[in-house]
Amino acid sequence: MVKHIVMWRLKDSAHGNDAGLNACLIKEKLESLAGRIPGMTSIEVGIDFSRSDSSADVVLYSEFIDREALEGYQSHPAHEALKPFIVGASSERRLADYE
Repeated sequence: MVKHIVMWRLKDSAHGNDAGLNACLIKEKLESLAGRIPGMTSIEVGIDFSRSDSSADVVLYSEFIDREALEGYQSHPAHEALKPFIVGASSERRLADYE
């Protein structure tokens, strides 16, 4: 089992929206991948409420059956379609992949 965790800090505004709306849209877009990516066994997206200096705004937690499934997710058309929106709304991105 491979865990894939990504955390984003968002720009104050992007795509004509404030960070709060973009956080909600990112959550909705990522959660729409559930059941559409071969080898993805779970996906969870959270929006931070602590609003501390060290917190991220949005976090993705997902699980894959193996590294190959994670690699397939990275290039899957449904995932690729989300990247421009998320990249445009983000000011920082951190990730961790582990077994």
